[in-house]
Amino acid sequence: MPPIRTRLFPAMLGLLLALTLSACSLGSSSSTMVAPSPTTAPSSSSATSATTVPTASAATTAPTTASTTAPVATTASNATTASATTTGGTTTANASASTTPATSLISAPIGAGGQPLSVAQINQKVRPAVVQVTNNQKAQGRFGAANGAVVPAGVGTGFIFDKRGYILTNNHVVEGATTLTVATTDNKTYDAKIVGTYPQGDLAVIQINGNGDLPTVALGDSNKLQVGDPVVAIGNALALQGGPTVTSGVVSALGRVEQEPGNGPNSAGGVFLVDLIQTDAAINPGNSGGPLLNAAGEVVGINTLGSTQAQGIGFAISINSAKPVADALIAGQPVPRPFVGISTGSLNPQQDAQLKLPANTGVGVASVVSGSPADKAGVQINDIIIKFDGQTVKGEEGFVGFLLAHKPGDTVTFTVLRNGQQQDLKITLGQAPTQ
Repeated sequence: MPPIRTRLFPAMLGLLLALTLSACSLGSSSSTMVAPSPTTAPSSSSATSATTVPTASAATTAPTTASTTAPVATTASNATTASATTTGGTTTANASASTTPATSLISAPIGAGGQPLSVAQINQKVRPAVVQVTNNQKAQGRFGAANGAVVPAGVGTGFIFDKRGYILTNNHVVEGATTLTVATTDNKTYDAKIVGTYPQGDLAVIQINGNGDLPTVALGDSNKLQVGDPVVAIGNALALQGGPTVTSGVVSALGRVEQEPGNGPNSAGGVFLVDLIQTDAAINPGNSGGPLLNAAGEVVGINTLGSTQAQGIGFAISINSAKPVADALIAGQPVPRPFVGISTGSLNPQQDAQLKLPANTGVGVASVVSGSPADKAGVQINDIIIKFDGQTVKGEEGFVGFLLAHKPGDTVTFTVLRNGQQQDLKITLGQAPTQ
């Protein structure tokens, strides 16, 4: 069955073809992060890393693009030059465009509250801070080699949250870029540089130089959301001319865990994203990286995924999940991410029945990284993890959701089924390596 989720990042092929193609057929290429070498290769079920989850990947490569290298910073008269170095899953700029210490996103101002705003009022308040991000890549020649020309490969969205020009967006909007161009709703364009990227969480921070005179959007508290709350999505749907598209809906569900699509139709899939907000507000290709807003006009999510097989199902990364990531990227620090050191695979119904487990229960350990927290705690290949801190593990999505709710240094308990016997193993989580 093809994936039901797709990123919301359309390719540009001269004339916009997105109007006649399905969302999952459009996107830009990406690379895949290689996890640390395990002690033994996976033996049975198709294993995906539940610790250092693979780099986010896009749906289809645009015919006009070739670069799959890590993004590099752009240089232009209206942007301070900086280069970007890639270290595993995190890309960090070598130089900052501002010598002023970055303000913590967690302490960034939020709206004053009060009466809910209308959709029109929210648009009027937030629209100036919503930007279009164009990913420019080297074009392919006749036989696949880059011919040197840099052309637009895709368009996404972002939003300015700091007057120094910091913009939050999705990693898949900027990955593979040779240069980035940011356009604001007042018809100004800027060359942008990458401050840092976090492929494991599909987030990125970029920066433009607006001389401190840029509109910004307030960041809200996604923990205050309730199912049924009204929300508004703003983004460059299908890269339509004339500025961002505004749609509205409600919070359909909270705390979703979803896996991004892989590089191709036969791919095992991309990274797992946790703490997602599900909404029925229409979000389309081009909305990737755009804000999901509450009734006060505050950002509560970053629009990231849509469904190809259903209507009214979209997903946004919660802003409370994004805040510490953005803080770390701006500070040039590793993003806190727990590491256990195993790769896992979900059990199929036959395996669950053979083990006398309820359907969709547990994950099988396919490999264990030598010297990792799991290795030190005694986790073995072919163990079945059935509980995480006493809570039943419902497949890989459930396991990753439990894991990423913790931070490095936390001690957790795995209940494993080994040779028909259950046993508890205490594991102190480490910091995920950058490679």
